[in-house]
Amino acid sequence: MPHLKPPEVKEQQAARSMKRFDHRTVIVTGGARGMGAAHARGFVAEGANVVIADLLEKEGRTLADELGDQAIFSRLDVTSDRDWAATVAAAEHVFGPVSVLVNNAGIVRFGPIAETEPAVWRQVIDINLTGTYLGIRAVVSSMRKAGGGAIVNISSAGGMMAYPNTAAYVASKWGARGLTKTAALELGRDNIRVNSIHPGPVRTPMTAGPDATAAVAAQARHLAIPRVAEPEEITQMVLFVASDEAGFSTGSEFIVDGGVLLGPAPPYERAEAAVA
Repeated sequence: MPHLKPPEVKEQQAARSMKRFDHRTVIVTGGARGMGAAHARGFVAEGANVVIADLLEKEGRTLADELGDQAIFSRLDVTSDRDWAATVAAAEHVFGPVSVLVNNAGIVRFGPIAETEPAVWRQVIDINLTGTYLGIRAVVSSMRKAGGGAIVNISSAGGMMAYPNTAAYVASKWGARGLTKTAALELGRDNIRVNSIHPGPVRTPMTAGPDATAAVAAQARHLAIPRVAEPEEITQMVLFVASDEAGFSTGSEFIVDGGVLLGPAPPYERAEAAVA
């Protein structure tokens, strides 16, 4: 092994200590709990400065305090362009131009189409789809100032297929997928990448209600990987897609669904060793 001079040693040590998002500004919507909180923790661990954007002020501020100087909370209703402008301004004021946006905020409502009230439909579409559009629109100028960036839209396996009794949710997630591709085409020359992530069943507060818990558990039993994912497993994909490691990917779907899109797994029978 060749002898390393002191400057070379220092360079290698510096390279090893660098993290994927050192000094970058990240906004995570729905960041106060569930997957969003896991994403915020993951980015901070990778050196980022994170804006936890949510309507849940108590939980969001508690998480920001836990994460220390690398995190702040900003109250954000994702359906409000005024709130979006204030959140981006807060991010720039405290940390500098935005490099990463994770459009994670979302809701689900259950019921057949014939029994879904128009107000419920509009609420789901406004948060899951219009909120994503407003987020992209709000950060473009800041990302241009940063020299580029990455936008990660959290869609769903339901953005690749149909689920019964969740028409508004499925429509919103298919819409987010299409929006992702159009934004990727428009923003690529600004060095801004836009991709979507499609989780399967995940253990979060959104899936903790009685209707959701039963539906998620039933789905998980038939997966190739027959369990519900933990939020941190989705975070690992988010970090990869937002990082320079995925620098040649834009307008793409990244699937992390335990095999939902494969269809139901066949019954599993352990093969017994043959007896001589």
